[in-house]
Amino acid sequence: MADVQLTAYNVKTKEKGVPIQDAVITKTAKGAYMAQGHDGNGNKLTTLLGQEKALAAIAAGVAKQGWE
Repeated sequence: MADVQLTAYNVKTKEKGVPIQDAVITKTAKGAYMAQGHDGNGNKLTTLLGQEKALAAIAAGVAKQGWE
């Protein structure tokens, strides 16, 4: 899965599928995975992920792991 790309909805510009840059993936209290980053223009982006996609993004080097 070398073609893993994290995308999110940008609330400010109302665009779907905006690529997340400098993503950090964290675990929520309920056990879900959340990716947080920005779009390159100063707008913050956040999206929820499944375990498979989150771990694949970390393994591919697209995102950093935000938990121990």
